Amino acid sequence: MRKLFSIVLGFVALIAFAGIACAAEGGAARFMGDGAVGSAYLATAIGMAIAAAGCGIGQGLGLKAACEGTARNPEAGGKLTVTLILGLAFIESLAIYSLVVDLIVLFVNPLSKALAG
Repeated sequence: MRKLFSIVLGFVALIAFAGIACAAEGGAARFMGDGAVGSAYLATAIGMAIAAAGCGIGQGLGLKAACEGTARNPEAGGKLTVTLILGLAFIESLAIYSLVVDLIVLFVNPLSKALAG
């Protein structure tokens, strides 16, 4: 039931935003820009979305395992907490690296400079 609700909600949101995007005359062209600049916007959006989704899944699985481990052996809670926080920091650093690369592509945009020169 929950999965079906998520699918239906995502579909409704997609339809709602598609109508808004198509209502403006030339709205997509204004957002995407020309050639490499538009590709950079799209690449950074997709790149950060994939990184955030992957890190979210990884953090959720790590937290789940730590909670299960603490429930099975409460005395090991301290060691599990330290390991969990360290693991979450490593996972979050991947999202930060992705953000840095996305910002480089967005603002420095080496692709557009190579095509222009």
